Amino acid sequence: MRNEFCVGSVDGTMWNSRSTDHARSDRSLPDRESPIEISGRHFVTGAAITPPFPEGSETVLFGMGCFWGAEREFWLTDGVVATAVGYAGGTTKNPSYEDVCSGRTGHTEAVLVVFDPKSVSFGALLKRFWEAHDPTQGMRQGPDRGTQYRSAIYTTTPAQQTEALISRDRYGADLAAAGFGEITTEIQPATDFFYAEEYHQQYLARNLARGGIDPEEFYFGAVAPPAHPIAAEGYCGMQPTGVACPIGLHVDTRDTTTTT
Repeated sequence: MRNEFCVGSVDGTMWNSRSTDHARSDRSLPDRESPIEISGRHFVTGAAITPPFPEGSETVLFGMGCFWGAEREFWLTDGVVATAVGYAGGTTKNPSYEDVCSGRTGHTEAVLVVFDPKSVSFGALLKRFWEAHDPTQGMRQGPDRGTQYRSAIYTTTPAQQTEALISRDRYGADLAAAGFGEITTEIQPATDFFYAEEYHQQYLARNLARGGIDPEEFYFGAVAPPAHPIAAEGYCGMQPTGVACPIGLHVDTRDTTTTT
């Protein structure tokens, strides 16, 4: 299964601080000839995580630091059809995880979110994005440092782009009032998205399964899962600010001339 498509068109050391190798960031890595092979199925729900996606669905890419915990935020969201993790916003084609961690591909770790806009608004996804991490930290998130941990929104429609920019400005004012710095989130139209290796897909759920816990029952059973990952799920480096993002922004998305 190919691990790349144009979104715009449709272990020990890893448990501690994960850092880009800045000493080798002087030049870009060359493209890899072949994409990484993945199963193409969501480990928890069984949904397809590669195109084609259900008719009427939309896609967006969110970068929130380490993509393991970030993906969990969205597969638990009502109206989300599928999620996957990969690399976005860079220059090297078909990068591996090691390539991205070198700091020489330009990518950030990203979550592909496929959603039904009739069931969940883009504004609701933005609220989840802003509240689940600290978007003021630049090239890091919590203990994880490097270009691949930067905050980012890669949009797939002009309406998404406009709404994301307006939400940034509104949430930025709330963060400033709470004593935080300026939002550093990169907001741009999406280009290529390269799927990460199979073991990264739904990583926290795979940890549960290895520990003898049924992921589907844990996440979608009669008892709601904890808001934040438990020890059995594994590492999550996201650092929420605790500042609430206004829901129901009622953004007029007809104006698509705003730029970053």
